[in-house]
Amino acid sequence: MSSREVREVRIGSRQLRLVNLGKVLYPQARFTKAQVIDYYLRISGALLPHLRDRPLTLKRYPNGVDQPYFYEKRCPKHRPPWVRTAEADGIEFCLVNDLPSLIWVANLADLELHVPLARARSFRRPNMVVFDLDPGAPADLVQCCEVGLLLRGLFDSLRLRCYAKTSGSKGLQIYLPLNRPGLTYDDTKPFARAVAEALEREQPARIVSNMKKSVRAGKVLVDWSQNDPHKTTVCVYSLRAKERPTVSTPVTWEEVEACAKNGSAGGLTFDSEAAVRRVEESGDLFAPLLELKQELPRLSARR
Repeated sequence: MSSREVREVRIGSRQLRLVNLGKVLYPQARFTKAQVIDYYLRISGALLPHLRDRPLTLKRYPNGVDQPYFYEKRCPKHRPPWVRTAEADGIEFCLVNDLPSLIWVANLADLELHVPLARARSFRRPNMVVFDLDPGAPADLVQCCEVGLLLRGLFDSLRLRCYAKTSGSKGLQIYLPLNRPGLTYDDTKPFARAVAEALEREQPARIVSNMKKSVRAGKVLVDWSQNDPHKTTVCVYSLRAKERPTVSTPVTWEEVEACAKNGSAGGLTFDSEAAVRRVEESGDLFAPLLELKQELPRLSARR
């Protein structure tokens, strides 16, 4: 396939012009733009409900993952008229609510899909809390799994259900669905910080809640700061711009437990094919985030 190949395709009632399909975007894996588009097409049934009505920040790699990239918050002016948008904080964001819009952003070499914790119509009212577990070397995903289990234990004691996914990079992300319309970030951010600081007090040799790199070596950062209207987190099922086309993939707690017990993270790295296969076999493990309603405990950060 020529790197300059152009195809006119019809998706539903929409006509799209796909370009540079043969361009290699993941050089080490020889993974092309056509394969990126094909992945997003195949995973779309599970992915689109998590993108729906969420302002999208594009992270574009026009010349591949080993070349310069750029973030694009403002929806490109050259978008088709059928791509929906929404204004938040004075910026007109793209909304990827359907398959044609998803394929359109993939055609822009938007490898990574980054979204906030709230939908556009209620931009300052998150419907979930996220804890981004980021290991400081030599800590790795195994230690993130250990900390993830501590988080689950805490939420179990509060009779709350939480869900885990890989970041698609080196960490683990724990989501607490809420889906309560009255909540704001003024509720969820102090709660997330209080949880992170409580874990740090309990396990100071393993956990840190401060993002300063000087204090993170060998520990897992429980990053609570993502619970903010100005922050985004990589969407579930998004590709990541790594050497291989890895995916931010939901995992079961049994898989997290096995990682922690065996001391091996190899089973928690999923490429595009593995992510599609898991959805085909098990469905969307993150589906509860869309509807599960839970009360947020009233905790506050220690001053």
